[in-house]
Amino acid sequence: MDKFAIIFQPQNLQLYWTGLIATMELLGVSLIAGALMTLPLTLMRVSRNRWVSSPVWLFTYVVRGTPLLIQVYFIYYGIAQLEWVQGLWDTHWPFTWFKDPFFCAVLAFTLNTCAYTVEMLAGAIKETPAGEIEAAQAAGFGKWNMMFRLILPSAMRRTLPGYSNEVVMMLHATSLASVVPALYDLTNAAYAIYKTYYLAFQPFIFVAVLYFMLTFALVYVFRLLERRFLAYLRPIAH
Repeated sequence: MDKFAIIFQPQNLQLYWTGLIATMELLGVSLIAGALMTLPLTLMRVSRNRWVSSPVWLFTYVVRGTPLLIQVYFIYYGIAQLEWVQGLWDTHWPFTWFKDPFFCAVLAFTLNTCAYTVEMLAGAIKETPAGEIEAAQAAGFGKWNMMFRLILPSAMRRTLPGYSNEVVMMLHATSLASVVPALYDLTNAAYAIYKTYYLAFQPFIFVAVLYFMLTFALVYVFRLLERRFLAYLRPIAH
């Protein structure tokens, strides 16, 4: 039997489908949770009060300065395996979540994407043109009104190209979830076929093709968003 034909056997395609669903769940939940955390942390990051901005700076500095794989190991093989944490699994609901490998992986991915997105958005806020701020002040905008109606929307639009790269990187990073036992993502699906049929390349080539297709789809979606929300930056055609 052709080695690539083995990949397309129904039972093996079912393995890949299960892994694809898990990968997309990891990506979706991490991005949504990270986005929810990003806004308040960004406002703290751009604060002029050092007692407010410094903790966020330290968080982003540590997370961006360490490999994501180490962060996954730290949460699942570190925090989740501590005896006193395991002792609280059945009595205290926050610690119960650490029993779930999916939660441990999502927590690591969420903190990672949040740290990068906070720095991107904070940088865009600081680079808001002075003319826009002066115009808003002249129109009588208050501090918070100006932040939420002018500065943040403008910064989010300008961050869109950078954020698209972050989403693609997070899609690729979900493959690191394969180091967490009982978490069946695309990479683990390929590894299962490798162990069953002793195929060294074919299962992983197929996974690479799937990741490429997902990446292309994400890039296409973000190009449409950029065309819609960054239209004012395009040169005017004569």
